[in-house]
Amino acid sequence: MEYFDALAETLHFGRAAELVGVSQPALSSQIAEMEEKLDCKLFERSRSGIRITEDARQLRPRIERILADIRDVEAIARRGRRPMEGRFRLGMIPTVAPYLLPAVLPLARRSFPDLQLELREAVTGTLVEETLSGRLDAFVAALPIEEAGLVAEALFEDRFYLAVPRDDPEFLSPPVPPESPSLDRLMLLEEGHCLRDQALAVCRSVKPLALSSYGATSLTTLLQMVSHGLGLTLIPEIALETVGAMRDMKVVPFANPQPSRRICLAWRRNGPRPEEYRTIGRLITDAHSLRAAPPSTSDTHVVTQA
Repeated sequence: MEYFDALAETLHFGRAAELVGVSQPALSSQIAEMEEKLDCKLFERSRSGIRITEDARQLRPRIERILADIRDVEAIARRGRRPMEGRFRLGMIPTVAPYLLPAVLPLARRSFPDLQLELREAVTGTLVEETLSGRLDAFVAALPIEEAGLVAEALFEDRFYLAVPRDDPEFLSPPVPPESPSLDRLMLLEEGHCLRDQALAVCRSVKPLALSSYGATSLTTLLQMVSHGLGLTLIPEIALETVGAMRDMKVVPFANPQPSRRICLAWRRNGPRPEEYRTIGRLITDAHSLRAAPPSTSDTHVVTQA
């Protein structure tokens, strides 16, 4: 069932085998055996790729529930052991993971040497789905998390700034009001990223037709585009320290009240490890607090006044 779940998620034998830690022939053999035992075709194979069948589509949510129950049984069995040891599957959204993990991972190793963190970077919708199905223990994202089956606990506030080309004449006198007409040049991440929705919420007066969406899947890509004069983008405070190497870009603040997002840790409401979830949350908060202070304003080109 784990092999089935991995193949249904990736629709690629090689990636599915890597996901579950077996060879591709071993995974293929087990899928074939499963199809034989169930007497139905689960995946259609062709030169163009793998397609899940209707029978497999109907089976998938039931298999996910069974796997989630099995993982809960394993977690309950571990309760007799010391806390914060063994496997913990943690998800993070892409606009947090690259900036927070360099602080979280060393702290986790020092604080909980018997904890085996397994990391998954994905957009919020995917992390919600995988946590509800038991494939993840918890995930880090931005509030709100509007899912009744999850508990979300706020960790820290992350303010927003505006990344603009360094010599852009329209941003010589910050701070920038959210209704500024210059924001019509705002570039966004592709659909599914919560930072896209947050940008739209911050810049409420920007007309959707004027928004430039290049289908970018990472903040780093957008910042490179800004540094080449292609537009503007929203940058969270947690990412400011990455700006130093981009000499053709500057960061300017928004006018007060400065917009921000609240980063949280979320887990299943009936999850078997509530104390460990909160301990992980405190570790992430501590890691955020211990992160090196952002470089000086001259290094990051943060402009606070004319």
